[in-house]
Amino acid sequence: MAPDHVAYGLRAQYGLFVAPETVVAWERGRAIPNEQELTALAGVLWCSPVDLIAAPASLREHRVARGLAVEDLARRVGMSASAYQRMEDEGGWRGNERQTAALAEALGLTPRTLITATGGDGPLAELLRSAATTRWQAYVKPIVKLVPLPKRIVESALQQLHTDYHAQMTAISSWGASGWSTGDEGRAYLDEITDHFWAEVGP
Repeated sequence: MAPDHVAYGLRAQYGLFVAPETVVAWERGRAIPNEQELTALAGVLWCSPVDLIAAPASLREHRVARGLAVEDLARRVGMSASAYQRMEDEGGWRGNERQTAALAEALGLTPRTLITATGGDGPLAELLRSAATTRWQAYVKPIVKLVPLPKRIVESALQQLHTDYHAQMTAISSWGASGWSTGDEGRAYLDEITDHFWAEVGP
């Protein structure tokens, strides 16, 4: 289908007046359709909204990919639709432990995708960097509060991150005396600390 045909389908079938140029912008990633446009676009193209989302990342994308309305998801999570919508719009999650578990179940989220969707990647990386460079034991509780994982798994992962980071820094210090390294390895390790954490946690 040409962009003109898609734009016509959106207008004729769903009453959405979208210019062919907008369809081209969607195709090339220069613009993003809103929820109503995405649902209509999927209808015009005879597919599911999830087929049009390369890799859902935000709460909104995961919800749309599952074909859930705000009201339906909010009811399953146990909060008002307006409260849920506000969190989705702001890109930050403030639900309690029970609501978070219900959200993960309703959207089929793994712990890692849950953290990304609820805006927790930044805070998690900050905690992990501190755990790797200082006393990791002090960061078990705040990370368990942020990440829905058993305490023993978090403890094991943090201990390994701490060991790996300090082993690199010890090696760097030894090489530095001979002029072999500038500390880039340690900085690179901390830059990718979240990936190291999830690798330690496992599937």
